[in-house]
Amino acid sequence: MRFAVLASNDSWYLNDLRRAAGTQHEVTPLAFSQLSSQLDYGSGLGVRSGRVGSESQPTLLDNGDGLRVRAGQFDLSRFDAVLVRTMPPGSLEQVVFRMDVLGRLEAAGCLVINPARAIEAAVDKYLASAKLLAAGLRTPRTLVCQTFEDAMVGFAALGGDVVVKPLFGSEGRGITRISDEALALRAFKMLAQFGSVIYLQEFIPHEGFDIRLLVIGQQVFAMRRRNPLDWRTNVSRGATTERVEPDDQLLELAHRSAAAIGAPLAGVDVLPGRDGQLYVLEVNAVPGWKALAQTLDVDVAATVLEYVASCH
Repeated sequence: MRFAVLASNDSWYLNDLRRAAGTQHEVTPLAFSQLSSQLDYGSGLGVRSGRVGSESQPTLLDNGDGLRVRAGQFDLSRFDAVLVRTMPPGSLEQVVFRMDVLGRLEAAGCLVINPARAIEAAVDKYLASAKLLAAGLRTPRTLVCQTFEDAMVGFAALGGDVVVKPLFGSEGRGITRISDEALALRAFKMLAQFGSVIYLQEFIPHEGFDIRLLVIGQQVFAMRRRNPLDWRTNVSRGATTERVEPDDQLLELAHRSAAAIGAPLAGVDVLPGRDGQLYVLEVNAVPGWKALAQTLDVDVAATVLEYVASCH
């Protein structure tokens, strides 16, 4: 099969997918910045050829008559699937256009993993938290606002010990714990001055570790991440990892969380609190697996390719 992978050329995950593909599949890297789309009613441009080696005639994409999407010299409709492995920064117009393009590809019958709507939901912490809550999943109490006055009210309501997160971001970047009222006021005023949305969650007392669940279709892989030097348990911040055999409760949390976001390929972060409850912190729709693959000694890239091929 032919896989288009939206990733940077130096991405470790791109190289891992290439390794796993071997000679069985073709993996082609594409850049979000090169996406373009041509719309021409009745032209019959929106076509998809058969699989690699197929001599069958091209067929019109469903609902895609006149739609063509390209990334540089490549026509995305010629691939069996498009895998999203990055979400680079850009202007509001660029980000919206990129998601629109992925959405149009899906509507035209192309397989996109993860779907545009899932990526949009996961990358937006407010929307992701709201979807998790609507699905009946336990998450930390959260307040999202735009003024420092509202943020101070939220700071008190959340117990005076909060985690401040950027609305968009991953790997623990920009996350700060604040338990001092004066520091909170200073931080919230600065965020409001820069036009930031202020995202606050109550700090959940825990034992210094969380659990990363990687969902690939119906399969779930799990590892524990522990950081004795930092309350943040991201591997990028020095956390150590160990194998976890997910029980029925963790399996259910993993599948329900991924389904709430609409991501068949998802990284679900679960925090066991000292109160005995399991809290879903976030769902990543472009999940990493480097540390998990090493910890579990599992070929995650091969599993991803097998799953995507099974969906075609």
